[in-house]
Amino acid sequence: MTTSITVAGMTCGHCASSVREELGEVPGVTEVDVDLATGTVTILSEAPVADALIRTAVEDAGYQLAGQ
Repeated sequence: MTTSITVAGMTCGHCASSVREELGEVPGVTEVDVDLATGTVTILSEAPVADALIRTAVEDAGYQLAGQ
């Protein structure tokens, strides 16, 4: 399953790494790809991942979903 989100405030490689690491720890997530230029994050998972888990992981990394 593929989920795309937009994360606000990422400006460098460290930002992308933090988001990638937190989302990678969410149960069921198998891969996380971050496009720093657009703020788009693509999450690959074995099954649908609850929006609340994604939001919490992004917030734990120190960022917010765009539009939130």
